[in-house]
Amino acid sequence: MALEDAKTQMDHAFTREDPRGPSFELTFGGALSFLRRRYTKDLAGVDIAVTGVPFDQAVTNRPGTRLGPRAIREASTLQAPDPPYGWPFDVLSERVIVDYGDLAFDYATIPAFPDALTAHVGGILEAGAASVVLGGDHYISFPILRAYAERYGPMSLLQFDAHTDTWADDDMSRVDHGTMFYKAVKSGIVDPASSVQVGIRTTNADTLGVSIIDAAEVHACGPAAVVQKIKAILGDRPCYLTFDIDALDPAYAPGTGTPVWGGLTSAQAAAMLRGLAGINIRGGDVVEVSPPFDTTGATAIAGAHVATEILCLLGWRMREEGKA
Repeated sequence: MALEDAKTQMDHAFTREDPRGPSFELTFGGALSFLRRRYTKDLAGVDIAVTGVPFDQAVTNRPGTRLGPRAIREASTLQAPDPPYGWPFDVLSERVIVDYGDLAFDYATIPAFPDALTAHVGGILEAGAASVVLGGDHYISFPILRAYAERYGPMSLLQFDAHTDTWADDDMSRVDHGTMFYKAVKSGIVDPASSVQVGIRTTNADTLGVSIIDAAEVHACGPAAVVQKIKAILGDRPCYLTFDIDALDPAYAPGTGTPVWGGLTSAQAAAMLRGLAGINIRGGDVVEVSPPFDTTGATAIAGAHVATEILCLLGWRMREEGKA
């Protein structure tokens, strides 16, 4: 059946009629959308909206993550024909998932960007869908979190990263990808007592009360033990998952702006994300994929897999809630 479908399916981003199910469109052709989901601005009946934020004007080192959403979409075509591996259900067939396209913004008017992104994600939440955001540099998580906090109250943050991104900065108008979680805690949109950062391997003395599970602990204890620790910290609070691709070691994700050695393996990340089924996740993002620094495409492939795992975590939570 898949072979027959592959002969006739093309440009599923625009031509597919059923939003559910796999796509057997040629992986090397056709219009790009995330996992060959339908491109649409109509969120009626949508469970999860995937959206891109091609913004990288907050970086401290190498730019290029503005090209991340496009590269992640392209990499995701490899996953579109099959149910996500390692899960006892197929989120692509069970949930209505769409590609909501990218945020429109004026790249030359940076001060207007944060509010534009908060409104963009807020519109998705207002429609009753969850968002999965493809970045873009990591600053984008701050305006996104504002939208989630407006809906759910202070969020628990589950952050996979090489850096804490909580360096002190009390100027809320500054757009910087290393200080936004300091701002998030100080502005009350993230609850530090029920938040955790995983994979950290840079020094920042003030954790602001956020729990740290550094990369060395993951290597020493293993994914299963770390998952249990994460779940204990998060509890049942509404949670936002942000995955900076530099959480992975540069051997697995070289295409990023601030790579740090000694990071997570892709296998460790996959095991932890799948093990987190059952957390009260409300949305998530994958950020800092910078295609110009990885000619192999491995970093974008990793980003596409992370985004798919976030879809599965959201789908699992919807299953547990009995959402039709």
